[in-house]
Amino acid sequence: MSGASALVRSLEELGVDVVFGIPGGAILPAYDPLFDSQKVRHILVRHEQGAGHAATGYAQATGRVGVCMATSGPGATNLVTPIADAYMDSVPMVAITGQVAKSSIGTDAFQEADIQGITLPITKHNYLVQSGEELPRILAEAFHLASTGRPGPVLVDIPKDVLVGQTTFSWPPTLELPGYHPTLHPHGKQIREAARMLASAKRPVLYVGGGVLKAGASASLRKLAELTGVPVVTTLMARGAFPDSHPQHVGMPGMHGTVSAVYSLQRADLIVALGARFDDRVTGKLDSFAPNAAIVHADIDPAEIGKNRVADVPIVGDARYVIDELITAVGAEYAAGHKADIGDWWSQLNDLRERYPLGWEEPADGTLAPQQVIQRLGQIAGPDAIYVAGVGQHQMWAAQFISYENPATWLNSGGLGTMGYAVPAAMGAKAGAPDKMVWAIDGDGCFQMTNQELATCALEGIPIKVAVINNGNLGMVRQWQTLFYDERYSNTDLGTHKHRIPDFVKLAEALGCVGLRCETAADLDNTIAAAMAVTDQPVVIDFVVGKDAMVWPMVAAGTGNDEIMFARGVRPHFDEDDI
Repeated sequence: MSGASALVRSLEELGVDVVFGIPGGAILPAYDPLFDSQKVRHILVRHEQGAGHAATGYAQATGRVGVCMATSGPGATNLVTPIADAYMDSVPMVAITGQVAKSSIGTDAFQEADIQGITLPITKHNYLVQSGEELPRILAEAFHLASTGRPGPVLVDIPKDVLVGQTTFSWPPTLELPGYHPTLHPHGKQIREAARMLASAKRPVLYVGGGVLKAGASASLRKLAELTGVPVVTTLMARGAFPDSHPQHVGMPGMHGTVSAVYSLQRADLIVALGARFDDRVTGKLDSFAPNAAIVHADIDPAEIGKNRVADVPIVGDARYVIDELITAVGAEYAAGHKADIGDWWSQLNDLRERYPLGWEEPADGTLAPQQVIQRLGQIAGPDAIYVAGVGQHQMWAAQFISYENPATWLNSGGLGTMGYAVPAAMGAKAGAPDKMVWAIDGDGCFQMTNQELATCALEGIPIKVAVINNGNLGMVRQWQTLFYDERYSNTDLGTHKHRIPDFVKLAEALGCVGLRCETAADLDNTIAAAMAVTDQPVVIDFVVGKDAMVWPMVAAGTGNDEIMFARGVRPHFDEDDI
């Protein structure tokens, strides 16, 4: 068979059910056998960036490897942003790109780009295929690498002559990855030491990152938390790993985290980090972060341990195995009579939760509060829906005001912070989980970057719902201009309020969707209900909200977490007993 047929056959054997992509010259030979495949559905996107984010959304919603495909040159380079996004958030993705013929590589041929070199820093691994015979092995290796250890994107670049040329196909191939052996099971000595510290700490915190979700360890995490009674914080990438409604959940830490979560880390005497990486958005000014805390750091990627904060007990291993073995070891400590009283610690944190709950001020001009929109959306759609956010204020409000009870129900671009992520990622999530309701919560800035994928959704029968939080501005940038640039609003007004350009309702209709608009709190529930009633088309709601709402709490960039602001000009009050 041809190399192109070997490629498609390999995808079928690997269990791929959907590929997001756009054909073009160098990858075109692959599209001919793909046309005949009964197992692989190809979704024709409107931009390669949409293909990449859709693959990411698919992977985050299903736990399976997402697949995208593009041609050489600009097709491949348009995948760079979603590849970098997947790399930062440890998402299993395989990107397949066409390349000019091997004889033309290095000649500046038409639509040639060294995509292997370009993506070297932002892929877990990448390949330039040399022959049709190695295609099955390389594809199998790519999927194995993407989905095991610390997940991540893998790129497979295939020259056109390899796709066109004849080859032989055999399955299953033998993988050739002699140096790749992710450590899944942690070292017993480290586990026992971590258990001893957990049993003796007076102010412990479980600091939970996205690695817990990647490991499928949510159930184990709950067992550990309930066994120990220790407070739990879930990062932006870990929302849903531990139920928000659980009394031990003290919130999301970080720049826009809850006061109780931020201060639980700051005042802890022990932080047990599980699949988290001490990101700058969580730690604030690093040298002032958690000054009195001993650190137990568990991660499947040894490169993360000690990278930002020195670990007193480093544990390399898969989060599920780490947590399961911690449960056993902590149980042994308790059986031996070792268990510290953390009642005072809980009294302090409960006091903070009561004094500084999340909330918002009603806009003085009577406009619709964006926080209210998002909170009601979450209440009406419920905890079983999948929520996908763009980047900015609406992302933070969605993380704050929707209650996440289940894993894989919160998708966002955390590490890279990619505007335009929401619509294509929601499309991918819905393609992977068609029985789930999928809401994209987007800003009017993000929405204008990738909303063309709504045409894909309409034509492909992917009925996502989009809530555009339309404040007429690049909201988070405007917030920083308000706070740090003397209200000098340079180039943040998008014109979606003053001129209604574009008119999002008309735009939605032009893209084959149902378009709705809501401008008052009185219409909020009915508008959401009307969107929920539509099940056979994508729906876009233009929520026209005030431009001056801000995300609080906030730790300003470059400052320490002790300098958290509860609202503008309002710093939380802490008694000496809180320290």
